Amino acid sequence: MSADMNQENANVIDDMKENRKAVRKKRSPFSIVIELLIYAFIVFFCLYIFPTYIMERTVVSGESMEDTLHHNESLLVNKLSYRFGDPERYDIIVFRPKGQNVDEYYVKRIYGLPGETIYIDKNSIYVNGEKVDDPYAKDAMDDDLIEIGTPDKPYKLKENEYYVLGDHRSVSMDSRYSPESDEDAPGPVKRENIVGKVFIRIWPLNKFGTP
Repeated sequence: MSADMNQENANVIDDMKENRKAVRKKRSPFSIVIELLIYAFIVFFCLYIFPTYIMERTVVSGESMEDTLHHNESLLVNKLSYRFGDPERYDIIVFRPKGQNVDEYYVKRIYGLPGETIYIDKNSIYVNGEKVDDPYAKDAMDDDLIEIGTPDKPYKLKENEYYVLGDHRSVSMDSRYSPESDEDAPGPVKRENIVGKVFIRIWPLNKFGTP
């Protein structure tokens, strides 16, 4: 009885080996090519499609967004948000201050929307003649330094422009300053130069979450 069982087990093992060989033999060159193409697409999606069109990691440089964001913090930027909707007041955005052809990024907060008229007076922000809430500012602005959006010369944003400010006003280079007088100044930001909306802070881990 024991010998019969051993022989039966041996036959089962042989059948399994033959089945594996049969499965391997059944794979056609076409199925292998398809599998390789799937792997290639996954790699392409992860390395190109995802960071180019969906989500991209960026690192904060400088102090212009304190106390909301700090130097060397890592962020994920949502690039899909503004493909399906418009930027809103108080959104934190990443944009290219010198256009799409220059690989330089700024991160600021939106205060003025397309078509609105904006000016700053005695550290207060006015949009279409009404004072808007400003709960994010770390410090006061020096009105004497403002070039774009003053009480005597309010700035009317074009249909593709946004007025942005850094939360740390005394050190931020933002829409208050004209690129004609300082090459680092972005002035009002064009919609086409907005990369995306800051989605989440991923580093440091103790600050993980929406900024």
